[in-house]
Amino acid sequence: MIKQAIIPLAGLGTRLLPLTSVFAKELLPINGKPGIEYILDECIEAGIKEVVFIISKKKMMIKKYFYNDNFYKKIIKKKKDPRTLKEYKKILKYKKIIKFVYQNKPLGTGDAVLRTKNIIKDKFFLMLLPDDLIVKKNCSKSMIQIHKKYKSSVMASMNVSKKTVSRWGIYKLKKKIDKNNFLIEDVIEKPSIKEAPSNKAVIGRYILPKKIFAKLLSQKPGKNGEIHITDSIQTLIKENQKFIAHNFSGKYLDCGSMNGYIKSAIEISKL
Repeated sequence: MIKQAIIPLAGLGTRLLPLTSVFAKELLPINGKPGIEYILDECIEAGIKEVVFIISKKKMMIKKYFYNDNFYKKIIKKKKDPRTLKEYKKILKYKKIIKFVYQNKPLGTGDAVLRTKNIIKDKFFLMLLPDDLIVKKNCSKSMIQIHKKYKSSVMASMNVSKKTVSRWGIYKLKKKIDKNNFLIEDVIEKPSIKEAPSNKAVIGRYILPKKIFAKLLSQKPGKNGEIHITDSIQTLIKENQKFIAHNFSGKYLDCGSMNGYIKSAIEISKL
């Protein structure tokens, strides 16, 4: 059973400037609720018992958000406000399952994953990217079910426009397993339109094997001098490690850009 999840949070959030010049993008409210809480709720509902946040010293406000006990206690003591008490209890619930590790240089998602090497206990773990919200149906939960059935790594998949393939990791599929699941033959990080083997993209949910840490340790920097998790995944695929692309049935929302952030708030307000 998948019991641990990791969430890379050290990114600077430049697509959401100027807001992110003073504020962590993961704490920006989406329909009145910080974006990171949607991700945490997805994890808890999927049965995750421990969530590892990968932050930097520049993103310490994320840690403070969950460790601001004195602030809440003073208000509760003074005002005895039921809403404040409710919010504090929610924060305490989250705090029980959260751990923090640090990535102070932005060296890529692969480097962020490597920071959790000494914390991950089991053979497989879940990774969620906070810019990618999937609502209406719990994507992590359905991926864990696929993992249990096939005893393999799983990555969330979605068809994207051919014009936008250079934004994503793109799959080449080996064979169809069933209606929503496909065996992966190849995955390429941010290919050009000509290089892209398909229009099937990796979306920000991964069930990864613990053995990926060994690959990340020896992996050379890729595009933009960063360590990309996709490159280590590709190495494992070449070594016959099974990876499944899972076409999820929830609704995908991109919260990483200003336009996407605004649209996400509108969409969630309709739920």
